[in-house]
Amino acid sequence: MPASPYVWGIDIGKSSLKALRCRLSPTDPRRLVAEEVECIEYPMMLTQEEANPVELVRTALAEFLSRHDLTGDRVAVSTPGQSGLAKFIKLPPVEAKKIPDIVKYEAGQQIPFPLDQVVWDWQRLATGLEEGGFVMDAEVALFAMKKEQVAKALTPFDEAGIDVEILQLTPIALANMVIFDQLPDPATVDPDDPPPSVVLVSMGVDATDVVVTNGLRIAQRSMPIGGKRFTRALVEEMQYTFAKAETEKRNAVHAADPKAVFRAMRPVFNQFASELQRSLNYFTSTDRSLKIGKVFLVGNPAKLRGLSDFVSKQLGVEVHRLDAYTGLEGPALAAPAFRENRLGFGTAYGLALQAAGGSTLRTSLLPKEIVFDRMVKAKRPWVVAGLLGLLAAGLINFIGWFVAAGSYAQAGYKSAFQSSDNTKSISQNAKSGFDAAEQQLRDTESWQRYLIEAHDRRFQALDLMRTIQALLPRDAEGVTVENPADREEIILDSLDMEFFPDLATWFAGVQGDWQLTQAAAGGDDAGGAATGPAGETPAGEAGGDPAAVDPAAVPVDGAEPVAGGPVGPGWVVEITGHHFHNERRHSPREGAQFVRQTLIRGLLGLNEEATLATAAGPAQGKDLSVKDLGIGFPVIVDEEPIKPVAIDGGAEGGGFEGRPRPGSPTGLDEPVTLRQYSFVLQFVWQPTVPGGVPRTPAAAAQAEPGF
Repeated sequence: MPASPYVWGIDIGKSSLKALRCRLSPTDPRRLVAEEVECIEYPMMLTQEEANPVELVRTALAEFLSRHDLTGDRVAVSTPGQSGLAKFIKLPPVEAKKIPDIVKYEAGQQIPFPLDQVVWDWQRLATGLEEGGFVMDAEVALFAMKKEQVAKALTPFDEAGIDVEILQLTPIALANMVIFDQLPDPATVDPDDPPPSVVLVSMGVDATDVVVTNGLRIAQRSMPIGGKRFTRALVEEMQYTFAKAETEKRNAVHAADPKAVFRAMRPVFNQFASELQRSLNYFTSTDRSLKIGKVFLVGNPAKLRGLSDFVSKQLGVEVHRLDAYTGLEGPALAAPAFRENRLGFGTAYGLALQAAGGSTLRTSLLPKEIVFDRMVKAKRPWVVAGLLGLLAAGLINFIGWFVAAGSYAQAGYKSAFQSSDNTKSISQNAKSGFDAAEQQLRDTESWQRYLIEAHDRRFQALDLMRTIQALLPRDAEGVTVENPADREEIILDSLDMEFFPDLATWFAGVQGDWQLTQAAAGGDDAGGAATGPAGETPAGEAGGDPAAVDPAAVPVDGAEPVAGGPVGPGWVVEITGHHFHNERRHSPREGAQFVRQTLIRGLLGLNEEATLATAAGPAQGKDLSVKDLGIGFPVIVDEEPIKPVAIDGGAEGGGFEGRPRPGSPTGLDEPVTLRQYSFVLQFVWQPTVPGGVPRTPAAAAQAEPGF
C-alpha cells in the first residue's frame, strides 16, 4: 500500500509528457490539491517519420524521475482512446446479482477479440432504478484493450522502475475530470431531472476526443482530426518545413503573413467544425433526452487563435476554452509549466483524481496478474518476518521442553502412575458393569413389550387364513356346475410366508409386475387377457399382450393410484395354486386374468368379499376390510402356460370333488381333459390388531418376527 496520500497523474502525449502530483483536500472532498507539476516537451513529435517514440519517451521519463521522487505515491497513467474500446450498454430489467453475468456475456458480444486476449473492466453507472432486488434502466460502462497494447503502454514505465497502479483510457480520464470539475456531485443529481450535458472537446496531435456527460450518463467518440492536420495544411499550402509550420501555427497572429496562415488553415477549420457537428448529431440522435449545455475545448492545439470563435459560429452554441479548473487548487497552479500549458493538463488532472479516489469512473485496464504480483511482493517482507518469528518461537519452545525433559526423574512419579492406573482400572470395571446392567434392562423391556403384544397378535394368523378362504372365488350358493372348467374356483396347492425387515427390498424386485397386476385387475374392460409367462398369448387363444397394457392408461375400478410401495417390516405371503377356467368361451376371463379378476381384486379390496367378518380377537363380530388386516400389493410373480391335463373323476384327480353325471355307469364324473393354469402369487401382510391401535414401524421393527 502507498505510504503517502499523494498521487501522480502522468499523461504521455504525442508532443510532451505532462504530470500532476495531487491529493484530495482534507476539508473538501470536491477539491483536489496540486502540489507539483511537470511538463516535458519532446524534441520532436512522436508521430513524425524521423522520430524514435520509444527513445523519446524513455528520455522524458528519465528527466522526470531526476526531478521528482515517486516513492510511496500511487501512479495513474493514460493510453489513447484509439488503442482501446469503450462501450456504454443499457441493460434490460434484471436482478442486481445477475448484472455481472450479463456484463460478461455482453463483453463476449461487444469485444471483437477473444476475452483471453484482452484486459477488460466494467462499472455500473449511476443511472437506473433498483427496487425489490431488480434494476431497471441500468447502464454499465465497458472498457477493453488488447494485452499487447497494454504491455506496450506499460513498457516505458517498467523500464523506468515506475510501478503503475491505474491504466486508464484518455477519454475516461477526461470524463472524470469534467464530472468532478464542471458538474455537481452525481450523488446529489436527480435522475429524472439531470443537468445539461457538458461537451469536452480534447484536441490532440493526431485525433480529438469528444466526451459528453451530465454526471450520470457518459458518451465519447474520437474524431480523426488533431493539431497535426493544421500543421500539415501549412506545410502543403505555404511550403514550410514541419518545424517551421508548427512554429507558425502556434504563433499565427505574429507570423510574417497572418492572413496567409489562417487562409491555409481555413479548410481544416471547416473540417473540424463539420466533424464536431456530426459527432453532436450522433449523440443527440442516439439519446433523445440529451440536452447540450456548455462546450469546452482543451488540449494545446485549442490555443489556436480564433478556433473557439469559429467553431461557436459554425455550431450555433457557445464554445470556450477550458483554461480554468474550478476543482483544482494548490501551489502547482502558479508554476510557469502549468500556466503555459493549462489546456493540456486535463488528462493528467483526471488521472490524479482517480488515483486519489475522487473520480466517478474507477475502472482500470491494469492486468490483474500484475496487481496480484505486486501485492505479494509488498507483503513478502512481512511474510519473511512472520516466518522468522515463528521459527524463533518454535526454537524457544523446543529449548523449554528439552530442559523439562532433562529434569524428568522417573522414580519420583512411579507411585503417581500406579495410582492413576488403579483409578483407570476401577473406572473401566464400573463402566463395564453399568453397560451390562443397561443391556439387561433393554432386553427385559423388549421381552415385556413382546409378551404384551402377543395377547393381541394371537388371532392374526387365523384372521389371515379366514380372509384368504373368504376371498377365493366360488360358484353361487345352490348352483351346481357340471363342467369343472366352468366352475368359479381356484385350487390352492401351498401357502408359505417370509419376514422382511424392510418390505421395500422385496417390492423393488416386483414393482413392474405389480403395476401390470394393478392395471389388469380392473375388470374385463381393463384390457387384460390370458397370457403365458413371457407375455405370450397361448396359441389359438384370443386376448391381448399384457406388455401392451399401460398401467397409467388403464384405470382400476374404484382404486386410487399408488404413490409408492410398502415400507417397514412385514411378511410376504406366497400362494401356489391353479385353476381350470381356461376354455375359449371364457376369454378374456381366463388364465392370469381370472386370478386377477377374482382373488387379486379381493386382495386389493375391490370385490364385495373385501369386507370380512372376523370370528376371533378383540374385533370379534365386526366387519373388517383387507386393508384393516394389513394386506396389500398382490403380485403374480410366476406362472406356467395353460396346458391340457387329464383329470380322474374322483376328488383326488385334480383337486375337485366328483359330481354325479346322469347316465354315467359309475355315477361320478368320467376322466376328462381340462386346460390348467398354474401360478405363484405373493402379497404383503403387515399384521395389525383389528379393533386395536396399529403398531408404528419403529415398534414393529423392534419386535421379533412371528405371531
